[in-house]
Amino acid sequence: MKNEYIPQLSPIREVIKHTELEYTFRMGYTGEVKPGQFFEISLPKYGEAPISVSGIGKDTIDFTIRRVGRVTNEIFENYVGDSLFIRGPYGNGFELDAFRGKAIVVVAGGTGLSPVKGVVDHFARHMEECRSCTLIAGFKSPDDVLFKDDFAFWKEKMQVILTVDRAPENYEGAVGMVTKYIPELCLKDPETAVFICVGPPAMMKFSVMEIQKLGIKDRQIWISNERKMCCGLGKCGHCRMGSTYVCLDGPVFNYEEGKNLID
Repeated sequence: MKNEYIPQLSPIREVIKHTELEYTFRMGYTGEVKPGQFFEISLPKYGEAPISVSGIGKDTIDFTIRRVGRVTNEIFENYVGDSLFIRGPYGNGFELDAFRGKAIVVVAGGTGLSPVKGVVDHFARHMEECRSCTLIAGFKSPDDVLFKDDFAFWKEKMQVILTVDRAPENYEGAVGMVTKYIPELCLKDPETAVFICVGPPAMMKFSVMEIQKLGIKDRQIWISNERKMCCGLGKCGHCRMGSTYVCLDGPVFNYEEGKNLID
């Protein structure tokens, strides 16, 4: 009988630096993984941290990690040739079938782009599977933008609005919150549209309000409460919201259910 608490050793294949605080660690892994799922990454003596999958490759998975505490500080001391312990995947993830044949709009704020990046990657490479795909992604400043090489590829395949909250005077890109650009979307048929909204709680709240003004119903919206994840097994209770355990029942929720989760 498998012990769910025992992790496996995973080699670091590549390390990609995005900012001074955010790196992507490409790890060796073989197995089924869905966008939006997460793993527990651990180091002996330092503990473990739940990290969303930000990319799925052939025998690899990506984790985009922000350096914010004891465990992640130590993870940043490990590079290609080293290994980390991982266990998972956990959570339900995004079911791609729910978005096929639809006009897809992804609204992401900051590191909230990481858990939904696998969905964007998939449809950017398989645009024939959807009616259209639009990405609205917001970051605090130009220096905080993640996945710059991926953005260059995505812009060739789909409509991309990359915006920042603040920028220097000579900045040529979009400036403003993601909510500024949602009303500008031109949806030919709102009934065929689906939205994914992931980011800080306040950003998701006000983004969903703008999305609803477009005539989009709650059942057409998906969110992720990935910041609530903890043990991954529903044992510690950290992620419990009412009778719902985010690590077991989520972190991805259709908004018809997700709107009832009190944080």
